[in-house]
Amino acid sequence: MANQTSETIELRNLSIGYYVKGEQRCVADNINATIESSRLTCLIGANGVGKSTLLRTLSAFQPKLGGHIYIKGKEIEEFDNVQLSRHIGVVLTGKPDVTNLTVEELVGLGRTPYTGFFGTLRPEDKEVVEESMRMTGISHLRGRMIGTLSDGERQKMMIAKALAQETPVIFLDEPTAFLDYPSKVEMMQLLHRLSRKMSKTIFLSTHDIELTLQIADTIWLMNAGGTLSVGTPEELASGGDMALFLNGPGISFDPKTMTVRVKRSDTM
Repeated sequence: MANQTSETIELRNLSIGYYVKGEQRCVADNINATIESSRLTCLIGANGVGKSTLLRTLSAFQPKLGGHIYIKGKEIEEFDNVQLSRHIGVVLTGKPDVTNLTVEELVGLGRTPYTGFFGTLRPEDKEVVEESMRMTGISHLRGRMIGTLSDGERQKMMIAKALAQETPVIFLDEPTAFLDYPSKVEMMQLLHRLSRKMSKTIFLSTHDIELTLQIADTIWLMNAGGTLSVGTPEELASGGDMALFLNGPGISFDPKTMTVRVKRSDTM
């Protein structure tokens, strides 16, 4: 039986964007939605609609333009950096800046919010690191230097580091980018499993549409103009949102089979 869900993040009349030469550029506004624990929520949409801006804003990497972001009922601005690092873990697509650490040492950096940057891991911290590696299936890599890892192994390591932070929320930016298809499937299955087993609130951006339709519990479809469609894969498929998003020359979406069909160029 699935874990009981609870609302972790609430967006209320949120406006997001950025500044260019002091001029405000709004990407999307009036965003109202919630993200729940024990559910894998995936953010999809065309390039340029504001997915990265939304993810950076939720991660507190850039300020919102207006509205509210509540984390467990508390406005995001009310958290200091240490408190925020104990509530939100972030996994980015890029490679770590350091390469002269072992997998176990890097995962151990996830304990920094509790030990300080130069803090020594206590026995209880080491137990958390050990469990984080076990949950992501990388215990056998503990002694490997991180520069020797494959893309898939490196992503699992970074997820283990986020787990070691023991945050209720984990945000991921394109966690399946650069992976082969079997590794993409394994990664999405891992994230879905973690959301259920550990009651985590896991929210990620992705371009792997068909995989998302099969594995995600909830989809956020960001449309041109910054509007947001939220629902289960079945709801967005039956409501026509997915067909509208995937509409294009030579492309069709079948809501019954939840698949994308691509016509060969010689039959168009």
